[in-house]
Amino acid sequence: MDEIWILGATGRAGRAIAAALAAKRFPMTLVGRDAGTLKRAARSLGIEANVVVAGTIEKIAAEIRRANPRVVVNTIGPFSRTAVPIVNACPPGTHYLDVGNELPAFLSLFAMNDDLVRTGRCVVPGAGWGVLGTESIVLKLCEGRPPAARVRVDNVAAVKQSGALGPSLAESVLDGMVYGGRRYTGGRLKSALAGSDHEKFSLPDGSTVETGLIASGELEAARRASRASDVVAGFPGVPSGPIRFVLPAMSLLLSIPAVRRLAKAGLAKLEPPPAARDVSWSRARVEWQDGTSRTAWLHAGDGYAFLGKASAGVAERLLEGKGRPGCFTPGALFGSDLAVDAGGEFMLDPEKHSPRDR
Repeated sequence: MDEIWILGATGRAGRAIAAALAAKRFPMTLVGRDAGTLKRAARSLGIEANVVVAGTIEKIAAEIRRANPRVVVNTIGPFSRTAVPIVNACPPGTHYLDVGNELPAFLSLFAMNDDLVRTGRCVVPGAGWGVLGTESIVLKLCEGRPPAARVRVDNVAAVKQSGALGPSLAESVLDGMVYGGRRYTGGRLKSALAGSDHEKFSLPDGSTVETGLIASGELEAARRASRASDVVAGFPGVPSGPIRFVLPAMSLLLSIPAVRRLAKAGLAKLEPPPAARDVSWSRARVEWQDGTSRTAWLHAGDGYAFLGKASAGVAERLLEGKGRPGCFTPGALFGSDLAVDAGGEFMLDPEKHSPRDR
């Protein structure tokens, strides 16, 4: 069927993507748990859309196999648990994208590349602010250059408050805590203490932010875009200082099912505080073997608005046959202009040289 399916269509990400696609009148099927909620979502967008009611990943997978849609957009986390089963359900020629930023999901999907090529499926994880925002800067800085030596990317999203986190996002957060930090050192993925590589820096608007190391899809995307051997991805809000040494013990506790259920229930009800800014920023700092380095920025408005346009842009291109079989990050497949089309604007700092090059 020549249409786009949106899984989790009534969630915040799903609504943003559906709105962006509805503006261009693309044929859609909205997939979720409740028929009435799905139909109301379609009416609010001023469109007539098919609805599919499926409350589990297994039922969603069965519906995908039955209907054979052209493009599947997954907004249901945790993606470390949903991405592979849904991709496996996609028949040959059905393409997939998601808005995840979970490193285990990225690694699992890239490991499927040979099978995806053989079956003519294109898979694009990370079609949102974090991955595309940072990756597009690295691509721009590294264009026409040899492989980089070191890269650091930082994602500072601005998201309008929208109620409690909910169970899916809470599960993703807990999965990230259990997985712990990661970094690339000497070309190899290694464990690291979450919150290490702490950095405080000024944004171009004059405000300051502090970020610390995490394990994320941005890490893998930046490594692939730069071909660097040493890569770090930072995120604000990651505990730094002495408290970060408690995180491994917390991870062990969260591996106990009863503790995890309690933590999930509490976290799902948590309402994040209002964003400290209304502009989303991504930063990349790239260093090369010859001692040169460069920093660049991408800024946009609300992170979910960017996500909606970015994912819709990927879905549109896949529907039009502009993808190719295999697994790709969004910028690697469609270039850094995808971020501009989603509302981003680049700012490039001058190139710097180390003292030994003078």
